[in-house]
Amino acid sequence: MWATSPRPTPSWPSSSRSRSRHARRSAWPRCPRAPGSRSKPSWRSDRSEAVVSAVVDPGSQIERKLHKLGLRTPADCLLHLPLRYEDETRVTDIGRLLPGVFAQVEGEVTRCEVQMRPRRQLVAAVADETGELALRFLNFYPSQQRQLAVGSRVRVRGEPRGGLFGLEMVHPRVGGADAQLPQRLTPVYPTTQGLAQSILRRQIAAALAQADLSDSLPDVVRERWGLCGFADALRELHTPAADATVEDLAQHTHPAWRRVKFDELLAQQLSLALARAERRSRRAPAMPRAAGADTLFERLLAQLPFRLSKAQQRVVAEISADLGRAHPMQRLLQGDVGAGKTVVAALAAAQAIDHGYQVALMAPTEILAEQHLRKFGEWLAPLGVNIAWLSGSLSAKARREPLAALASGEAQLIVGTQALIQEHVQFHRLGLAITDEQHRFGVGQRLALREKGVAGADGIHQLMMSATPIPRTLAMTVYADLDVSEIDELPPGRTPVLTKLVNDVRRDEVVARIHVAVEAGRQAYWVCPLVEESEALELQTAVDTFETLRAALPQLRVGLVHGKLPTAEKAEVMRAFKAGELDLLVATTVIEVGVDVPNASLMVIEHAERFGLAQLHQLRGRVGRGSAESICVLMYQAPLSRVAKQRLRTMHETTDGFLIAQRDLALRGPGEFLGVRQSGEALLRFADLREDGGLVDEAREAAAWMLAEYPDAVHAHLARWLRGRENFLKA
Repeated sequence: MWATSPRPTPSWPSSSRSRSRHARRSAWPRCPRAPGSRSKPSWRSDRSEAVVSAVVDPGSQIERKLHKLGLRTPADCLLHLPLRYEDETRVTDIGRLLPGVFAQVEGEVTRCEVQMRPRRQLVAAVADETGELALRFLNFYPSQQRQLAVGSRVRVRGEPRGGLFGLEMVHPRVGGADAQLPQRLTPVYPTTQGLAQSILRRQIAAALAQADLSDSLPDVVRERWGLCGFADALRELHTPAADATVEDLAQHTHPAWRRVKFDELLAQQLSLALARAERRSRRAPAMPRAAGADTLFERLLAQLPFRLSKAQQRVVAEISADLGRAHPMQRLLQGDVGAGKTVVAALAAAQAIDHGYQVALMAPTEILAEQHLRKFGEWLAPLGVNIAWLSGSLSAKARREPLAALASGEAQLIVGTQALIQEHVQFHRLGLAITDEQHRFGVGQRLALREKGVAGADGIHQLMMSATPIPRTLAMTVYADLDVSEIDELPPGRTPVLTKLVNDVRRDEVVARIHVAVEAGRQAYWVCPLVEESEALELQTAVDTFETLRAALPQLRVGLVHGKLPTAEKAEVMRAFKAGELDLLVATTVIEVGVDVPNASLMVIEHAERFGLAQLHQLRGRVGRGSAESICVLMYQAPLSRVAKQRLRTMHETTDGFLIAQRDLALRGPGEFLGVRQSGEALLRFADLREDGGLVDEAREAAAWMLAEYPDAVHAHLARWLRGRENFLKA
């Protein structure tokens, strides 16, 4: 066993070779100070500054592997918490071993031999008064053979499992039986290939001995929320006592885990609050809503063929007020599928154009961007607005005209994909950026668009739209720095969609139902998850389905659209379907967002069990856009997994986007739910938004209190937990 007790003069552990080169060791980088901090954070002492200069041999293989895990400083090691624990404080009788339960036994080696069948391996056995246990090593060294000499008394640690001749341990850890038993549970850390647990334990033990663990939270904050000390929490998690409740540690319900999770959530809440305050200190072009019937805003409002719902009117007023202020708007516009977000964005664009500023609308996919181009063109082009189009599929020659129009100011509105943020794209007077399906864009992409704003301002106004409703816990954490507008009602004339679950064996009935719908003058979608054959997934492809349906329904006009089609061909198919020239559209998920065909009242989603809840909800939103009764058929292939059953049951039970989003979060977790939204941000490593909603409330309250009463502690806390990464929140 290795020692963990602190030495009189602590030094960062290293190999014997590196000790001779101690003078060549370089200091680990210091943690960046939080923005606005004028003094050294209180938790950093001169002592901790001194010891971080002693590191493993620079450039060594161990250092590279530690860096791969993100372990560059003692502070990093402190927060590299165990995955689980092994109890090496006691010895279990061999006769009491249970398969699959980690245990430690002690006994005499009764057998040790190298066997050649079925492959070369070392097989041994140890016995005590209660039984015998087989040991198997598929890869071994001569030293292990010597250690397991017959008659030796050894201590063996591992996970027993059933073998041909009783219980056995494969590749257990073997040590001398005379070593003193540890007094604490043994932590097992996340690691990478070639980095042994023993190395990690030594590094972390040294970090606990060296680093200054003084608390970044004031005593009154800890007392108010019943938190244990930071140093006590880390020592308990890294070296828990033998009598610690392993279940509480494993389930992250132990008081030490509660402190770590609270600290992480508090750091997030503080950084978001500071980001919001910093944004309000920046300048942006003020563009208040102009009075008079001749403004573009009022002319657009007057020529709309429908009246805005009350929710839309409320949201338009919120956005209009933001645009009139001299600091950057950063507003999330969320609303369920078909709630009418696009027209709200068009009115915001009209207000900016009224003041002579350019507007950029960026969508994550070309087909969605094309839908916006057509919709904005219908509304704004007749009013004299010059609209440009830019996408990655345009040739260099085709790009010259829109790029020149942007740079000169001739183009007032530019619609496109991520091509808008390329370095060579120059705006004349960009004042407002609109991003649709904003959770699909990373922080760096939104930063790049912001940097293209008008000269003389610190930022531009940003409106981010999402048809994926944000559950409350996410709104309070990941999106807490944004102002949120919600369209919580559907426009008049929208009809609820009836959802049916149908087994794939009833495919012929579904095909017949499509024929009936078309005979009644309606149109239909048939959605497939793949475009071409995949050996990994035996799913019906869009191409094959197109051919099959065209043969089964020869009297129907059937179209096909998918992401691999050329842009022009894809646009023509969508135009034909919208114009009623096609009865049935076979498609992949390219129609997930942005497609608006009121006459389409039937959707079939094939292999619905393969889709996520959010995607199913988005697809279902393509129907029910007219006055006719609409049906969404979720066709599945049995047997279904537990998660697939839950998804399909949810879709059958509700059309409430917020309830669906909440269940989706519970099934998938926040990382997968958000997708690339979090790229570049400080992710939650320890808190679980599905389980720790109560802690989010407490951390939010504590953040407001600390910002008002303990600003020095705020900077100390952020320096420990984020170390400069909060700058990403300014996107």
